[in-house]
Amino acid sequence: MKCKKYLAILIVLFPLFMKAQENEDRYKIPDTIPFSLDSLYREDQFYVGFSFNLVTNKPSTISQESFSGGLHLGFIRDFPLNERRNIALGLGIGWSINSYGQNLFIGKDQEGNTLYRSLEDNEDYETNRFTTQLVEAPIEFRWRTSSPETYKFWRIYTGLRLGYIYSFRSNYKDQDTQVVITDLSELNRFRLGTTFTFGYNTFNFQFYYAFNPFFKDSTVDEKELGLSTLKIGLTFYIL
Repeated sequence: MKCKKYLAILIVLFPLFMKAQENEDRYKIPDTIPFSLDSLYREDQFYVGFSFNLVTNKPSTISQESFSGGLHLGFIRDFPLNERRNIALGLGIGWSINSYGQNLFIGKDQEGNTLYRSLEDNEDYETNRFTTQLVEAPIEFRWRTSSPETYKFWRIYTGLRLGYIYSFRSNYKDQDTQVVITDLSELNRFRLGTTFTFGYNTFNFQFYYAFNPFFKDSTVDEKELGLSTLKIGLTFYIL
C-alpha cells in the first residue's frame, strides 16, 4: 500500500521536476564564450613615429649640423573600400614636433626685420637649430595583406600629409649670446608633403618629402633661402 502511495507521489512530482530542470538549463551561463571573427574590422588607426630629418633644398653655404629628429603621433580613421577590407582609405589628425640642426643664423635687426646669415666660417657657437610643432592631417591610400584572423601582415600606405606650424622656435647660443626667435613673418606655416610607408607587423619604414620650403621671400648670401625636409623613420601602428 505504501509503495503505491509513493509511486503516485512520484508520478505527480516528476513533471514538475523536469520543468524546473528545463528552466535551469535555459538560464545557465555557458562556461566558454563562442569565438567569432570580426568581419567589419579596421586596421592601424593609431600611430606613433620617430624620424631622422634631413635638411634639403639648401644654399651652398648652408649645411646640416648635429642631429635632427622628429616625433609624430595621431589617429587615422580607416575606411575599407572592398569586401576583403585589405584596401582602404585613411583620414586622420595628428601632432608632430621636429628639430633641425643647421648653420643658418636667424635674428632681428633694430627695426625688427629678419636677418639670415650663414655660420659657415663660425665654429664658436654651441647651439643653432630651429624647432617646429605642427597639427597634421594625413590622407592615405592603404593596401595590406590583413585578415580577421591575423594581426601580422604586410602593408604599403601612400598619400599626402597636410600640416600647420603653430609653434616655431629658433635658438642660437654661443659663449656670450643667446638669440631666440619665435615670430617669423617669412615662415611658411602651411605644410604639404607626400608620405610612403611599408613594412611588416611591428616595424614599418616611413618616408616624408615636403613639397614647399620653410621660408618664403628670403635670401642668404644673395641666394634664395628656401630649405625643405626629407624625413626617414619608423612608424608603429595600433589597432
